[in-house]
Amino acid sequence: MARIPLLQLSDISLTFGGDPIFDKVSLVVQPGDRVALVGRNGSGKSTLMKVMAGLVEADSGDRVIPPGTSVGYMEQHPDMSGFSTLGEFASSALEPGEMYRVEMAAEGLKFDPAMPVATASGGERRRAALAKLMAEAPDLMLLDEPTNHLDIEAIAWLEAELKQTRAGFVLISHDRAFLRELTRATLWIDRGIVRRQEKGFGDFEAWRDKVWDEEDQARHKLNRKIKAEARWAVEGISARRKRNQGRVRALQDMRAERAAQIRRQGTAAMALDAGPKSGKKVIEAKGISKAYGDNLILRDFSIRIQRGERVAFVGPNGVGKTTLLKLLMKEVEPDQGTVQHGTNLIPAVFDQSRAKLDPEMTLWDSLTGDKDMRVSGQADQVMVRGQPRHVVGYLKDFLFDERQARAPVKSLSGGEKARLLLAKLMARESNLLVLDEPTNDLDIETLDLLQELLDDFDGTVLLVSHDRDFLDRVATTTIAMEGDGRATVYAGGWSDYRAQRGDVPERASLPGPGKKQVKSDAKEADAKPRKPVRPGLSFTEKHRLEALPEEIGKLEAEISKLEELMADPDLFTREPVKFRKASEALSTRQAALQQAEDEWLMLAEKAETDG
Repeated sequence: MARIPLLQLSDISLTFGGDPIFDKVSLVVQPGDRVALVGRNGSGKSTLMKVMAGLVEADSGDRVIPPGTSVGYMEQHPDMSGFSTLGEFASSALEPGEMYRVEMAAEGLKFDPAMPVATASGGERRRAALAKLMAEAPDLMLLDEPTNHLDIEAIAWLEAELKQTRAGFVLISHDRAFLRELTRATLWIDRGIVRRQEKGFGDFEAWRDKVWDEEDQARHKLNRKIKAEARWAVEGISARRKRNQGRVRALQDMRAERAAQIRRQGTAAMALDAGPKSGKKVIEAKGISKAYGDNLILRDFSIRIQRGERVAFVGPNGVGKTTLLKLLMKEVEPDQGTVQHGTNLIPAVFDQSRAKLDPEMTLWDSLTGDKDMRVSGQADQVMVRGQPRHVVGYLKDFLFDERQARAPVKSLSGGEKARLLLAKLMARESNLLVLDEPTNDLDIETLDLLQELLDDFDGTVLLVSHDRDFLDRVATTTIAMEGDGRATVYAGGWSDYRAQRGDVPERASLPGPGKKQVKSDAKEADAKPRKPVRPGLSFTEKHRLEALPEEIGKLEAEISKLEELMADPDLFTREPVKFRKASEALSTRQAALQQAEDEWLMLAEKAETDG
């Protein structure tokens, strides 16, 4: 029996006053689909998702949602006007008594539902929007970069939730590990064309490269044919003018076909120059500690970082990764201990807050106004690794076009802001790169290039990132900040760290290319076994225990009404559809009641243990 799609787009075309973004795009999302939506930054992924959600109306074509199907969209910039707290916004579409759903999501995503909207950061608002979607549990979830502003623990929670959901979802993300774990089909947007493959993201890159290779071969054959036909036209057309007009027209058609082909956007022409070598010892910290009031960030931490290492800092948001970076860079003084720098260090810093970008400045002025890039007497030149470059030419290296050069920074997307910051960073020589969340918003191709550049970089890298795949590809050392001032050094990247902790089986593979042997003077982690965690109720569980009696009572009342309705002996013959629906509803509520009673018993026993 054929399934009814959750969503169908037919011949969708859309233009925002210029070249078409989409032209006659058709796609179907089936129940249970787990789809990765991929494409370069600016290819139209978010726009297509908004068309799916019904938030952007196409110029032509049809969007069909079957009656009774619910579609939820995670907003990038949610409108919270009229709501006093994040929890009030996140629960606005729920039934009374279902606030526990938001509280459970808030615990996993790490935000406070009681936080006032007026004081919430952009990241907290996005987490509230994601919690709203997860709590509502629609039939189809449309998720646009849900892992942005999430730390690795919250990403793991979201990954587990999406793995067990029965809903279909379409997912935009640049987190390879997240996409590989969750998706079973791939939608690929490339120059206005949407292709689908019934395989998850793990097979995407091989598929993309095959399509591009076939495209290149077809273009090469077309060019050879045009060249041969053009030579014939020059040499023989005068003698056979009347008989060969068809062949001339065919040549014109081939030239028109070639002119109409849209060239693929290349990768950014990024480059790094390590400049003069630093000393062998880059940074040495001995017994450093740091606290802000009662908040202990770091306790008695020591490490020696040598030239060429790639050191990653991991841990939950707010645990102090950026503070440790600043301690090691001598931007913040430790309360105890010492930090020494080696000789001839030339640092360059990528700031996760994008604070070095003035939103009101144009891209042109952002580069030419930088004292490290300014060329004296040349308003249209910037200094790039010791050589003057025209500002527009340098911007084109980072995939900006000439029109964007005079646009304000605030008009850029998150990925474009990241590329502009990389353009500023890479213009100068450096032998010590400090990269605080550089992977946010970058597309997969740019991430690949950045990884290759860091592999070849003849200097030292300090890196904060929540992108597990990127950490595995780049890091030679991982510093895990585990709370209560504890920071432990592990050899290798994210998977190596997890294996050494015993979270996952040890990998059999050898270190990948670019991985170097690490020596560290960090103190070994405390070998004593950790105290067992008390089995007490969490905040969410306490609220759930309080809410369950009301939920059980409501289910019992509904079951009673349904049983009264079905007690009518003539209902089946008089209204068979109503009887069937009542029977299904009764079965569903009886199962829900059993589950609620079991949950209440489990939580009540746990509460007694806690007492």
